[in-house]
Amino acid sequence: MERIYDNCCGIDVHKKLMVACFIRGREQEIREYGATTRELLEMADWLQQGNCEMIAMESTGSYWKPLYNILESVGLNAMVVNARHMKAVPGRKTDQKDAEWIADLLQHGLLKASYIPDKAQRELRELVSYRKSLVADKTRELNRLQKMLEGANIKISGTISQINGKSARNLLELLVKGQRIDSKKLAWMKENKQLANNLKATPEQLAEDLNGVLSKLQRQMMKELLRHIDELDKHIANLDDQIDDHMKPEEKQAVEAIQNVTGIGPDSAKAIIAVIGTNMERFPTDSHISSWAGLCPGDHESAKKRKSGKTRKGNKLLRSTLVVCAHAAAKVKTSYFYAQYKRISAHRGKKRAAVAVAHSMLIAIYHMLKEGVAFEDLGADYYNQFNTERKINAYLKKLKALGWQEPRATQAGWRLSRSPTKLCEI
Repeated sequence: MERIYDNCCGIDVHKKLMVACFIRGREQEIREYGATTRELLEMADWLQQGNCEMIAMESTGSYWKPLYNILESVGLNAMVVNARHMKAVPGRKTDQKDAEWIADLLQHGLLKASYIPDKAQRELRELVSYRKSLVADKTRELNRLQKMLEGANIKISGTISQINGKSARNLLELLVKGQRIDSKKLAWMKENKQLANNLKATPEQLAEDLNGVLSKLQRQMMKELLRHIDELDKHIANLDDQIDDHMKPEEKQAVEAIQNVTGIGPDSAKAIIAVIGTNMERFPTDSHISSWAGLCPGDHESAKKRKSGKTRKGNKLLRSTLVVCAHAAAKVKTSYFYAQYKRISAHRGKKRAAVAVAHSMLIAIYHMLKEGVAFEDLGADYYNQFNTERKINAYLKKLKALGWQEPRATQAGWRLSRSPTKLCEI
């Protein structure tokens, strides 16, 4: 088999141990190093002295990150490979044999590198990922607060849409202090702009919904919950500032551009650009980035029969962000994504439809960034432009199944007009 690299190294990565197999021509040497920075630098010096051309390692948890950072800082070429793509023969597994197998595959060019962005983009990813986890924590705290209010028979969620809004927060502060809320108090709060004027509920109804039974312990717990929510809001705001400062000018322009896609807001746009970057040359086609994100149908075919189209695992942050955007886009009734969601959910289910819409959104973002074109929504009537006759016949079959009988043109004098939903008299 042809050799691609004369000098290469395969590293079996563990939490506190690195086993490296360095192949130089027809000779190989195996060494073990610890996971401290000093020992990793010693490994890097050893590989530099041997003129190592390429290094391959498994993507084991987060243990590969410090090693990859050090190899990148000293100028060594390294690739991170999915462990599923280089499994050895079962039954003969040791750390030394794993390192030898990785090095042997690398030497003959049988390994495919995972996409690892540069250090600046990796740091931006960490900021965005941490912000998302804090938003999830805030959502859990709000759900816990709602559960506590329901236990005290306080029906604030049925009257005010946002439990963390200004109006709801002012009411909750009064409940924590143990004050009684009546219609006169609510009218005074409206006059002093502590309550929104566009609340649908009357002061009497709102006072009745807030008349619950809160114990002293529940008030203390609610106070801690509100304090924790305020702290999370401050942390999220600080992270927003850090993300804006860390983003490059071309990344900010890309964020502004993809916000034109229906369903994508500022925070989601920042998360998407943090994951995929602005340079689309690393993805040859939109099919490659869709597969990498885990949004395209999977391949499972045998004997010319397609058995499963289950999506594969992809980038979790990108996939989850796009699925949330897909649900938002599916609510805009004038958009193409709304029509696509309705069309697919009717026979495949809502979850599959959301993934399909996310797939379409990612394809649009890919071409926007690669070709520099603006987003143009095809409209909700896009699918109605195709196979009009087939759709008319399908709707007529449904009407007949419900008991409708088609009138004869010779007797009743009716005909179908150009519009598939109208009958015209002649």
